[in-house]
Amino acid sequence: MSYLRFTLPSMKRFLPLLCLLAGLAAQAPAHSDDTIMTPSSDYSVIELRRYIIKEGRVGDFARYFETWFPEAFQQLGALALGQFTEPEAPNRFTWLRAFRNMDGRAVANSAFYYGPVWKEHRNQLNDLMVDSDDVLLLRPLDPKHGVPVLPAVDPVSEPSGATGVVVAQLFPVAPGAMERFVTAAAPNFDRYRQGGARDAGLLVTLDERNNFPQLPVRTDGPFVVWLGVFDDIRTFDAMRPVVKEAAARLVASGLLRGEPELLILKPTPRSRLRWLAR
Repeated sequence: MSYLRFTLPSMKRFLPLLCLLAGLAAQAPAHSDDTIMTPSSDYSVIELRRYIIKEGRVGDFARYFETWFPEAFQQLGALALGQFTEPEAPNRFTWLRAFRNMDGRAVANSAFYYGPVWKEHRNQLNDLMVDSDDVLLLRPLDPKHGVPVLPAVDPVSEPSGATGVVVAQLFPVAPGAMERFVTAAAPNFDRYRQGGARDAGLLVTLDERNNFPQLPVRTDGPFVVWLGVFDDIRTFDAMRPVVKEAAARLVASGLLRGEPELLILKPTPRSRLRWLAR
């Protein structure tokens, strides 16, 4: 987690980035009701970031995060696709951040972590974190499997904030088995949809050099990550036996190098990724 504690150097190092930033910031996504849950092909780099927060302080961390950071990322060409707590892992804060490409990741991260918003608030966030190095660097399997960029939570029409349950299933794929695994897993994802899930992305490890090393990423891949949204926890609970059975079959197939990990994610009040009425 040391990357979050670096100090602010002279901004002169980053003046060449400013021209790029203006162009990136102008590319904020537009939405209408008919685009809800449509996979986005605009963002080819996605980070799945899981932090461990001090006991009893996840709510405080989430409020700080949501108050100060989503719009700051967006103005730099990145996007917080969704942020969550984990009811079954109460000291976890998990979020998804997207970039249009790897160059955009380096530019946006440099501007943010060496910029005024992080400089002002980093001490409060750092003081709440125990660990922040559990990060998967991912990409959509293909353009049809990107994470949907949902509209920001409307404080007037959604006064209670984001609703629903987001589920992430992390599969550690055996070396050389990616294509066969995706084919074998597809019927399971069909069953999830039949049980009430809305697809929210199918992601795979992005095999690229980390071009902003101040932010560590895991190197123990490859992984496949399935994302889905359910209307509430009761709907997902009814599907738990199906998910467990599917995981057991995939482990028995020999296409995995370990047990899949299941994350039950509760959207924070301003999370873009959530359940929306059609």
